Amino acid sequence: MLSSNIVREAKAIQLAFRRNYGVSAVLYQKASDPIQQLFVDKIREYAQKKKTAGGKLVDSNPSIEKQLQQELEKVARQYGGGPGVDMTKFPSFKFEDPKVDPQV
Repeated sequence: MLSSNIVREAKAIQLAFRRNYGVSAVLYQKASDPIQQLFVDKIREYAQKKKTAGGKLVDSNPSIEKQLQQELEKVARQYGGGPGVDMTKFPSFKFEDPKVDPQV
């Protein structure tokens, strides 16, 4: 009876540790699996490249930048943008009350 309670509590604690990402994040800083370690290394490498890119695309070339600009212009035209229109600004709406004829 006592041993079954201990086993049940141990399983509950193990489940809680598995679900707690805060605890497991510290434990996973050093990956034991080589594939996992390669993945973590690539993520860190991308983060470094992103910092050096300064807000632009990572590992891009002029043709990719040109394609991106063309797609952004296409979307802007499709949704009412154009030259000189700021698409990041919230649109302003002007509603007028309809004129009502008081004779009816």
